[in-house]
Amino acid sequence: MRHPYTVREIARQAGLSTATVDRVLHQRGNVREGTVREVHKAIKDLDRQQAQVRIGGRTFMIDIVMQAPDRFSTAVREALEAELPALHPAVVRSRFHFRETCPPRDLVAALEKIAGRGTQGVILKAPDVPEITAAVGRLVAAGIPVVTLVTDLPHSARLAYVGIDNRAAGATAAYLLGQWLGDRPGNVLTTISRGSFRGEEEREMGFRGAMRADQPRRTLVEVTDSDGLDATQYDLVLDALERDEDIVAVYSVGGGNHATLEAFAALGRGCAVFVAHDLDHDNTRLLRERRLSAVLHHDLRQDMRRACQIVMRAHGALPEDGPALPSAIQVVTPLNLPPGTATAAPAGQPYRNSRDSPGPRPRNA
Repeated sequence: MRHPYTVREIARQAGLSTATVDRVLHQRGNVREGTVREVHKAIKDLDRQQAQVRIGGRTFMIDIVMQAPDRFSTAVREALEAELPALHPAVVRSRFHFRETCPPRDLVAALEKIAGRGTQGVILKAPDVPEITAAVGRLVAAGIPVVTLVTDLPHSARLAYVGIDNRAAGATAAYLLGQWLGDRPGNVLTTISRGSFRGEEEREMGFRGAMRADQPRRTLVEVTDSDGLDATQYDLVLDALERDEDIVAVYSVGGGNHATLEAFAALGRGCAVFVAHDLDHDNTRLLRERRLSAVLHHDLRQDMRRACQIVMRAHGALPEDGPALPSAIQVVTPLNLPPGTATAAPAGQPYRNSRDSPGPRPRNA
């Protein structure tokens, strides 16, 4: 193992003699396998301790820039704030720049302002368009590491992507829908917030490919460009349902799920299977009410911790790590909600999918 430590340091950490450690490091044999493991463990312990010394007392200012509905931005903020104690002894300060919808030039302006003010890193959820890619390149050229979250910008200069394998997630949704629908006839509605988000595009591609292979007789009906907001989602879904009376299931790629369900209800129709993404407050409530069949979830706290650690590593505060693996995809049903999962609002209060949205409404009300 490559390491910067002396034989004496390793021996002290492992509680072994220097001669034993020397034999292990130089692979001279005559050492029990358990002793070899103890030496390797001591080196890893020293790595962690050295990292703690390097980051102790350091403050990292990290800017989180996102275009997403409030419900998801809130989930990200809560996940980061919950993870801050685990990042000690480093101190992480965060600034949030959230927008539900905006043209790319506004996100570019926000990134340029951040660069002018100074930051140790940017965690970014943004559309994959040339203007954003160019802005990321300027940040990186200025020495500011950028980590993409949930949806990637693979052709940009970003340092790393943190999130799930979105194609695999889409294929998983297709599998679940196929299992639950069985031989029941009917078409499937896919709802996408905005086609320029690569993560959503990849989910849809994975879903469409798996459906084409396993359930080729089903028609997929797409609704897009709602930005995942109730105010626009409701009308788009209602129009799709009125045009196609055979829609019996939904794969929600980009949210707005309460509005989608209200559109079904406005026409007096049921949704046999509904698969969505992310355990935000709204989806948690809908899942508890059994109005969603399953939510494809990934641990946002773990994602935010990884994103911050990547920024720290870029500044030499943590040792290099192996290649980043996609976040695990968890299939959450009403029966296996994670302990302590919050609901959207206390019982008896009005329910809204977005604080800036008037909520679903009947047509021509």
